[in-house]
Amino acid sequence: MPYRANIDLPASVRDHLPPHAQDIYRAAFNHAFAAHAGDIRQEEIAHRTAWAAVKRSYVKDGDLWVPIE
Repeated sequence: MPYRANIDLPASVRDHLPPHAQDIYRAAFNHAFAAHAGDIRQEEIAHRTAWAAVKRSYVKDGDLWVPIE
């Protein structure tokens, strides 16, 4: 299911990522979800794609996700 706003993201995403990273996650998830319509693993693929998108711009430093400089 696509996410309309960051507040709709799973708690595991909302509680750990800064707002800009949440925007990246949501956009990537929604795009991948639509691109894989009909695939039995649609949601799994979308979540993996979204995390990969976040990791291109952010890195985990201890417990925090920080932008890659």
